[in-house]
Amino acid sequence: MTEPVNKSAAFLPIGMGAGIAIGVGVGTAMDNLGLGIALGLAIGAGLGVAMSAGHRARSRRDGGADPRDEHKDQGGE
Repeated sequence: MTEPVNKSAAFLPIGMGAGIAIGVGVGTAMDNLGLGIALGLAIGAGLGVAMSAGHRARSRRDGGADPRDEHKDQGGE
């Protein structure tokens, strides 16, 4: 029995990582690293959710199924 292949991208961690990286730079420039990381994390999480929703909408528009439902076709729950 093979494991189901997950073809969906993980946009939330990508957005959060990018936000933290940018937040560290901004926080260092403002000489307030804690504030920069917190703002970067919040902005990155929002960016990740927006990228995920955009990917899902683009997939539906192009005639594909919802990427979150791919595991259902492979015998998952």
